[in-house]
Amino acid sequence: MPNRTSAKSAKAVKAAGKVAGARTSSNKNKGKPPITQRIPWLTVGAVVLLVGLVAALAVNLVPKYQEKAALEKFTPSEQQQDPSDQIEGVVEQEYPAGLHVDGTQRVAYDKTPPFGGPHDASWANCMGTVYDKALREENAVHSLEHGAVWITYNPDKVDQSGIDTLKKKVEGEQYMLMSPHPDQEAPVSLQSWGHQLTVNSADDERVGQFITALRLNNFAYPEVGADCATVAFDTQNPPPYEPSEPGPDAVPMDGAGLQPDPTELGGLGAPGGLPGGLPGGLPGGLPGGIPAIPGMPGALPGQQAPGASPDQQVPGAGQ
Repeated sequence: MPNRTSAKSAKAVKAAGKVAGARTSSNKNKGKPPITQRIPWLTVGAVVLLVGLVAALAVNLVPKYQEKAALEKFTPSEQQQDPSDQIEGVVEQEYPAGLHVDGTQRVAYDKTPPFGGPHDASWANCMGTVYDKALREENAVHSLEHGAVWITYNPDKVDQSGIDTLKKKVEGEQYMLMSPHPDQEAPVSLQSWGHQLTVNSADDERVGQFITALRLNNFAYPEVGADCATVAFDTQNPPPYEPSEPGPDAVPMDGAGLQPDPTELGGLGAPGGLPGGLPGGLPGGLPGGIPAIPGMPGALPGQQAPGASPDQQVPGAGQ
């Protein structure tokens, strides 16, 4: 029969071992929070990164959506053919169309920069072209007749930041062109056929409104369907701007002595906007020409000719 003293001793030894083990475990975890209290840094980092990406997207995209929504009311339609009427400061003037001068003639323009009237038979390339030199006005005015918007700026009144802001509205955009114009009074001026707006800052919200209302607005320019691309105009070395006053032999604004080009009247032009007599044009042009047709040069994706129904738009446009 076991000795009671021996049994008690064994129990005491066993209990001492448990206590020692507990102390050893306690020493190992000393200074560390319990596992249930440790911070999951990988998860926290992922959440922070995701929040940052969402914030960055919001900062970049939300203003663009807001700007697009604000410009909706300046989009031309059959019911609202000239939304520029809603833009404060827009000047309108009617000019005769289809009056051409040659490369040696000047026009006695009544506005600086001009936005209509007789013009050179060759138009300035206006496929989102940014010129770093002032353009010969007679070439630029022909671009307006094709439905383009011409942005000009006085280099002495607009800093590089302002120029860059304007460039973003032009580069890569069809039926847009931009150039310096040293003799204009306003820092920034926008021209479309028969319309002009001057502003003091490139950040003025009316810049976008004017472009939306009048670029390729089929109700507001004469030569609907005409192209803005041309191989006849050297974009790297364009005809220079002439700062001197036109002489007594300059063509007057009413085009006295000029015969209108029949292919450019009544909103009609030759295919591709190549009036007869231009380099690359059809000899003699096409009498009567053709109207702007969705998908043809002169119509942006999603744009329809005046009076056309929505199902006549370019397939897939606006998607």
